[in-house]
Amino acid sequence: MRFDCLTLFPEMMRAVLEESIIGRAGKEGILDIRYINIRDFAENKHNRVDDYPYGGGEGMVMQAMPIYRAWQSVTENGSKKAKVIYLSPQGRVFDQATAVRLAEEEHLVLLCGHYEGVDERVLEEIVDEEISLGDFVLTGGEIPAMALIDAVGRLIPGVLSSEEAYVHESHFDGLLEHPQYTRPPECLGRSVPEVLLSGHHKNIIEWKRRESIRRTMQKRPDMLEKALLSKEERQWIERIKEENKNGYDGENDSE
Repeated sequence: MRFDCLTLFPEMMRAVLEESIIGRAGKEGILDIRYINIRDFAENKHNRVDDYPYGGGEGMVMQAMPIYRAWQSVTENGSKKAKVIYLSPQGRVFDQATAVRLAEEEHLVLLCGHYEGVDERVLEEIVDEEISLGDFVLTGGEIPAMALIDAVGRLIPGVLSSEEAYVHESHFDGLLEHPQYTRPPECLGRSVPEVLLSGHHKNIIEWKRRESIRRTMQKRPDMLEKALLSKEERQWIERIKEENKNGYDGENDSE
């Protein structure tokens, strides 16, 4: 999968995305992440890409034409099909379902804005979708773009060791992930739940699913409204409510 990042700070993005799992996927050719400096497409002596806003106001606005020419450079003058995403606080909030949807694309162009925004005309001309990390404002679009690349990139076959590495994670199926444990079996005065040491595969799977539901109830009860749960799992919710009243902590449950 190919990502083209239209940015004023390519080295900032490269420093993050060329490390760890995403960096390895890039070196192996599974992901193709490119960094396009918008300043390279400014046709003036100082490579300036911003100017004062018409109508007055604070700050500066990124000009349309340097961005447009940068976009042309990665889409063969606009003839090559690529989905263009503008990272913007006005966009739809990014979530796992969006990451899964975008992982089906072959080529994403990510526009990272700065200053007080981007000239509306280029947004109208090239942008297919606006995405936000949340209801807050950052100094630029690079951090949201890197988060999107990480979330989408890890879903591409071959980036992680197997599909199992992400299908049980928080948000993938509408629930938060179950608690995780590793060696030693006892530390800090606490023990690993016995069911995880039992070797009983069916019981372990059921425990993980039930604890995902429990954790979602505790931390993000709003997610349960949209989660795909079986009739039996909805009955678990009532049991979990009763267990929580009795101070259940899940440590010794082996049902």
